[in-house]
Amino acid sequence: MPPCLSNLLKQSSARHSHLCPRQVLGVRLGLAGLAALGLESPISKRALLVIVETDGCFADGIEVATGVTIGHRTLRVNDLGKIAATFANIRTGYTIRISPAFDVRERARVYAPEQDRLYFAQVQGYQLMPEEELFRFEEVVLTPSLGDLLSEPTARVNCEWCGEEIINDRQVLVDGVLLCKSCANQGYYKVLRRYRIPTKLRDVSLKTLEPG
Repeated sequence: MPPCLSNLLKQSSARHSHLCPRQVLGVRLGLAGLAALGLESPISKRALLVIVETDGCFADGIEVATGVTIGHRTLRVNDLGKIAATFANIRTGYTIRISPAFDVRERARVYAPEQDRLYFAQVQGYQLMPEEELFRFEEVVLTPSLGDLLSEPTARVNCEWCGEEIINDRQVLVDGVLLCKSCANQGYYKVLRRYRIPTKLRDVSLKTLEPG
């Protein structure tokens, strides 16, 4: 067991008031990613980009282990519904994706034979399993590229349809018109109605307001 693992697991479990198998996987996977790229935590925002493929306690484990954060633009969530993460060395471009081995749930029992319940066997077993049994490693190429993902943080333009500001070079060009991704039908929501909210009505439910 890595000497810092127990402390990292305590930090992760403090966020949830308990320790679960996915937190253990997140911490172990985060440490494995750093080791594969020859980096140490806490991570500089100019050194590493981590892309996690699900949210929740697994992502918290990775954040605790590596020091990456959304605020520092070193952590992204691309929700594919998978317990996996990709680590990109910003300086070298080397990129590796790590995911649990296919039989990892059952293999955990070998390392925790005294545990009757699979859940607790995983909590204990994942802490003890060697990396070569716990994870799969794949060298990958990012799409979009690392440069496009990092983008230019000082870039600012306005969408020609909704007028909202777009930062970080996230605009798209559609038939010569500069749009935000939402107006280009690449966003996560669809506008049903817009409102103007006067200061004196700031705390009033939107349902009580007339469309603006």
